[in-house]
Amino acid sequence: MARYFFDIHDGSFRLDEDGLECADFDAVRREAKRALPAIAGEILPEDGDHLTLTVRVRNDRHETVYTATLMFNGLIVPSQE
Repeated sequence: MARYFFDIHDGSFRLDEDGLECADFDAVRREAKRALPAIAGEILPEDGDHLTLTVRVRNDRHETVYTATLMFNGLIVPSQE
């Protein structure tokens, strides 16, 4: 199995130094897709309505092989009364 690194950008950049072994590229994509909502559930800003999370996946040669982005935008809707 090959090792892939899942770096996170959420306004700051967190470099994955450990990585994760994945059986194939489909597993890499699944892990990136699974990670985004899990991270969003932990760091959604309580005082704001906007957040963009991006995961950048690098292979063992540190080449970017996949990226995925999750965006949250909240909007207060004015009363129609």
